[in-house]
Amino acid sequence: MNYSIIIPVYNRPQELEELLESLVQQSFKDFEVIVVEDGSEITSSVVVQNYSEKLTIQYLYKENTGPGLTRNYGVENANFDYFVFLDSDTVLPKNYLEEVDTANLKRNVDAFGGPDRAHKSFTKIQKAINYSMTSFLLTGGIRGGSYRLDKYYPRSFNMGFTRKVFKQTGGFSNMRYGEDIDLSIRIVNKGFKTALFENAFVFHKRRTNLLKFFWQVFNSGKARISLQKTHPGSLKSVHAFPLLAILLTIVLIVLAIEKSIIFLAPVFIIFVLILFDAAIKNRNLLVGLLSILTSAVQIAGYGLGFFVATLRRITD
Repeated sequence: MNYSIIIPVYNRPQELEELLESLVQQSFKDFEVIVVEDGSEITSSVVVQNYSEKLTIQYLYKENTGPGLTRNYGVENANFDYFVFLDSDTVLPKNYLEEVDTANLKRNVDAFGGPDRAHKSFTKIQKAINYSMTSFLLTGGIRGGSYRLDKYYPRSFNMGFTRKVFKQTGGFSNMRYGEDIDLSIRIVNKGFKTALFENAFVFHKRRTNLLKFFWQVFNSGKARISLQKTHPGSLKSVHAFPLLAILLTIVLIVLAIEKSIIFLAPVFIIFVLILFDAAIKNRNLLVGLLSILTSAVQIAGYGLGFFVATLRRITD
């Protein structure tokens, strides 16, 4: 099978270069690359030009419309009938496309998604953020992976589907956040066969500081309410867990102040679990300590975004 790899990019030439280099190293070679510049001020044209002899690659520039419509623009210029979507801040292991193709041939699905991991070269804060986004102790089960609390839906940082899926769903919407979940819901509702390809993982850098990470998860929390409005019934009780965690923590802090510090024991136990789990998985105590901080930022950001969007919907 041949694949069209579509990469939207916005002001991230250095990250894109790392991704393109990992594509050069792929063991599977039957693919083209389509880089779509989404109205960037800092363009990646020179980076792409440097790989013009190493990869079958297109470079497209368009006005800024957000990631969803940018991916659609890439599809419209693709030569093959199976599309793989990657975020520009991902890096691929050498066997990524081989794993995708093997799983496709074996399972014959219309759409797939894959997990993400932290690369050994990532900074400690990047590893901590990755832990917070993938751990079952936090939202990893909600987002999908080997262990799931909710039905898995592909995410656009590591996602693929056929041209038939694109034609029947219309592709990504113009939503700025949650556009991949919106499309995944429509794919499932159309009766297409989807699957998680566990071995087709990517190394996902995500945000490199806590403030950017906060706003990322804040917008994800807001998007969940927008998705419920567009797709009634898509909101599950599990999506409210971060907000409930914030409220419970506030109650425990008040009780600790007014009555006894022992009321903070549940919070302490969770922090200890995160510390040891993250430290063991990353083989680094500092990453474990940072994971406590990034986990708190993640829960607070998502929960507050969820709360703000819920409040606005109630008052509208």
